[in-house]
Amino acid sequence: MKRFFLILLFYLFSQTISFANERDERLNQLFNQLKINNVDSAYNIEQKIWQIWTTHPSNNKLTLRLKVGSDLLRDQKLNEAEKIFSELIEIDQNWSEAWNKRATVLYLQGKFKKSQEDINKVLELEQRHFGALTGQGLVNIELKNFEKAIKSYEKVQEIYPSMRSPKIMIERIERLIKDQTI
Repeated sequence: MKRFFLILLFYLFSQTISFANERDERLNQLFNQLKINNVDSAYNIEQKIWQIWTTHPSNNKLTLRLKVGSDLLRDQKLNEAEKIFSELIEIDQNWSEAWNKRATVLYLQGKFKKSQEDINKVLELEQRHFGALTGQGLVNIELKNFEKAIKSYEKVQEIYPSMRSPKIMIERIERLIKDQTI
């Protein structure tokens, strides 16, 4: 019986690793396609990436819970959303999207340094997370770290060349810098 349990455990573990590798491979392919800079297909590729990010790698209940938190965030019920995202982080500290959603809530609550801490965790787990990098730009604008904000948006441009907002934001930040020096 013990041997059967060990074999079953090994099988489940290898399936999880296989699924994670498959997920990583799909993300790598999508990010390679995103770099082609084709505006027509970029949005669809972006949506596929978000679908992967917002789907928990192994637990459908966590995916559903993230959706509940996202709905609360959309409805501006920030304290409730923060609680859900914090619960998700407690359950799985390696799910970058739970960290990213909480970073968004913290930003909207005006807790910019805490938001940046969560963004750091997102980028530690998924360095290509253009959503977190965009959020990092916004956080650094609020913290008056304009050069860091520009670097965040430049990184987004490297990852997702056809995304329009980084170019717009860089121009706005450069104007802010210029206005402060006058």
